[in-house]
Amino acid sequence: MMSENSTAASRLVPIAPAPKSNGPEEQEPDADATKPFNCQLCVRKKIKCDRTYPACSSCRKAKVQCVYQAPLPRKRKRPPLENVYDRLARYERILKENNLLSRETADVSTGTGNETPFHTAASSPAADVQPVSKSRYIDNVLLLNDGEGDLCEVPDPAQETDGHDFEAHPLSSLMAYAVSGTISGSTHSLLEYHPSHEEAMKLWSAYVQNVEPLCKLIHIPTIANTVNAVSRQPTTASKSDECLVFVIYYFAVFSMSDSECLQDLNQSREPLMSKYRYAVCQALINAAWLKSASIQILQAYTLFLIALRTQVDPNTFWILTGIAVRLAQRIGLQRDGEASGLSSFEVQMRRRLFWQLLPLDSFASQVSGIGISMPPDAWDTKRPLNINDSQLFPGTSTQPGEHKGATEMIFCLSRLEIHNFYTRASVKSNGGGTVQFKDAEEIERMIDQVEDDLERRFIRYCDILNPLHFLTSGMVRSATNAVRLRARMPLLLKETTTLAERKDLCTLAEKILDTHTAIYSNPSLKKFQWHTQTFFIWDALICILRCLTVPGVYLPSELDAAWNKVAGVYSNHGDLAEGRRTLHITIGYLTIKAWVANPPSNSTPEPGYISSLRAQRGPGANRQQDLNTTATINTALDSGSIYDDFLAFDGMDLHTGTEIDFSSLDWMSLDQLPSGGDCA
Repeated sequence: MMSENSTAASRLVPIAPAPKSNGPEEQEPDADATKPFNCQLCVRKKIKCDRTYPACSSCRKAKVQCVYQAPLPRKRKRPPLENVYDRLARYERILKENNLLSRETADVSTGTGNETPFHTAASSPAADVQPVSKSRYIDNVLLLNDGEGDLCEVPDPAQETDGHDFEAHPLSSLMAYAVSGTISGSTHSLLEYHPSHEEAMKLWSAYVQNVEPLCKLIHIPTIANTVNAVSRQPTTASKSDECLVFVIYYFAVFSMSDSECLQDLNQSREPLMSKYRYAVCQALINAAWLKSASIQILQAYTLFLIALRTQVDPNTFWILTGIAVRLAQRIGLQRDGEASGLSSFEVQMRRRLFWQLLPLDSFASQVSGIGISMPPDAWDTKRPLNINDSQLFPGTSTQPGEHKGATEMIFCLSRLEIHNFYTRASVKSNGGGTVQFKDAEEIERMIDQVEDDLERRFIRYCDILNPLHFLTSGMVRSATNAVRLRARMPLLLKETTTLAERKDLCTLAEKILDTHTAIYSNPSLKKFQWHTQTFFIWDALICILRCLTVPGVYLPSELDAAWNKVAGVYSNHGDLAEGRRTLHITIGYLTIKAWVANPPSNSTPEPGYISSLRAQRGPGANRQQDLNTTATINTALDSGSIYDDFLAFDGMDLHTGTEIDFSSLDWMSLDQLPSGGDCA
């Protein structure tokens, strides 16, 4: 027996120990373990963190939960700014590599020294631009180098910081945090970000005067009570209330100048904007905005987007606007609330919100080169009534009678009528939301009709001493002239254009620029400058510059007046002479070409904007180089490709055929009609 046991024992095989369980309770490291990055509370307070896990000493002392979250990867820094000619050469090389620019076109122009021809390739209705290992769908517009050539290219601020300090990061990182923070549930108290009651009232007053007349997204009497209550007792604010009040504070600061902020709030504008911008994002996270079906939260987010449209790059803005569209669809804003039995108050507020999202979606699609996501046949929401806020009361079931004449809604409703023209003029819509229009003669008749309608319903009641009425009147008249100009612009590309036709086009373009100058020079409209600074109709300037290059269009006695209009544009848009965007470079070339061909009588000394344009082109720029380098752009303009590729962002996708394609035009918003999308 003993021998049998011994034999059995000798045959035993050693068994490896069972692997350690991967359960959550066994994954936590020892109490004295450390993390390679700071905890969220220490990052927010900007204090040193000992990185002890599971809780650092600061959090243990404060008796709060210690949360560690890995920081976002550092954004790749852009290389140093290239010379304008180097950038043009790089764009041309990319076009060649992707078979978007023929070799014959590339060899049209030759130059010396630092000169590089300016070339573009006519984009197809939809192009798939494929840089190295990347592909991107573009609808009716050509974007170069994965966005490097955007017409609304926003320079990358040199604000790279370590850690997770989102207040110092660029806006794109902050918005990424607003999305990821909602998913991860990174909620934080915002009590320290609330202003005093006195400051809150000043910010509310600035919002009511500067912002709300152009947006009409909220009900002023109702929200006035909310702002008053929250500013007195921030701890009583609901999560949706906090979203709305912080975006009101942010937008108010955004609409003010630095001197106004210093005078009224004893702080400069930029720190205040940074503070409230972060507060808006964190308030959205705290309210779980991506999962919310709250109208108030969507109102806050939409207001935030209206302010952000000129502050973030167009591709990011398109994504952010897409989120708003999805939230609106989940709430059902695309269906009119009257049929659902909602109260009159709810119906009107839902309509106002939806009709603000439409132009945002169109603008975002326009500047990113993608078709609109809510084409006209995808919704049936009626336009809001022409009434004042005093005629609306929460909970009322009776619909108020529509006012005949000017109300607080005059600016917004005028924009909606332009959208109605857009839908009536369209003849077809593809899956991407691109809309094509009827022939030029019918467009002219429809323009006359919508102009008469706007005159009868709104403009005739305008009081020119009222800033909102003055702005509305100017925008409506400029909008209708802009449509006429765009309908006739293909004539400028034809060799058969008569001198009289060119003069008519220039007269129309000059009317648009005159309206633009009148708006900028009116001191009572300074409070709306946050909105008007994005205004500009690029094709009006291009039309005048083109005609300045042609002998005989402008008589010698008319040259000075024409150049004064051009100078006014450069004065009102300081970044135009800096040439940071592709469209700006294009207009800069045209300006130099026109200056060489037909300068004003008082051309010496050169004005500052001409000197700036020359300086960008390198220290060796001279008159002969001006003539050589503009030869190529003249060829591109004559072929129409430069309009197709570089102006489609601003609603000027022009063709020389009988069918006019206004696919990129934001007809739902007067924001762009008198100005085009300047995303400075």
